[in-house]
Amino acid sequence: MDEKKRSTLITLSAVVAGYAAFRYGPNLIPQELQLVNLDRPIGFRKFVAGETSGGSFDPFVGMGNNDSAANREAKLRADARIGENVCRALYGELDLTTGQVPVASFSDYYCPFCRIQTKRLADIVKSKGNEISVAWHELPLLGEGSSLAAKAALAAKRQGAYVAFHERLMKTPFVANPEYLARLSQDLEIDEEQLLADIDSTAVSQELENSAALSRALALVGTPALVIGRTVVQGQVSDSMIMRIIALEREEGWAEQCNYA
Repeated sequence: MDEKKRSTLITLSAVVAGYAAFRYGPNLIPQELQLVNLDRPIGFRKFVAGETSGGSFDPFVGMGNNDSAANREAKLRADARIGENVCRALYGELDLTTGQVPVASFSDYYCPFCRIQTKRLADIVKSKGNEISVAWHELPLLGEGSSLAAKAALAAKRQGAYVAFHERLMKTPFVANPEYLARLSQDLEIDEEQLLADIDSTAVSQELENSAALSRALALVGTPALVIGRTVVQGQVSDSMIMRIIALEREEGWAEQCNYA
């Protein structure tokens, strides 16, 4: 084999190995379950896992000065809404069956680690749906494209198309813009005019504000992040660790500890 071919094979092998580590790494590296109790919310604890994408993006972008009195008041109202019952704010949309442990997933459409973990989490739900149910929370941290994608997904939810939008946005190499959303609406056969109206609606804004308030309450520093029962998981985490925490939450009676009622 000549040197040029050898070099090409080495490069290709490195690329494949890099992708495999990125895609499957969390499942190949053993993790020790070390939980740290949080002062607030009471009863919650935290597990710091793997890779995280962070940012300082504010869900109130586009509403004028992010430090304005109106925005500060909106944040305080959101903090008060989720503070009444954090567990209900995390899992309230779920219709849990006996034996299921709830998981809240916080992700950004342009966080590479989120794209991988979201797919793996969806696969777990397909295979272990009797044990786990997931509430998907939008936490756009990586810019205005992330914010628009999150709003579009929540707007699509009003037409029963959240899952389809979520899946497409997680897979696309394109950054969300009005033209792409129009084409996506056509592909998924939903009302584009209604989607655009809902993107700017109070209901969608409040849903984003609530997720941002939860991230503040739980001290999330980036995405992906999960909350399993009352265990906060920061960063990419293996499937086996997810199932281990689910078993622990079930054993310890997460609902009673979490004040989920």
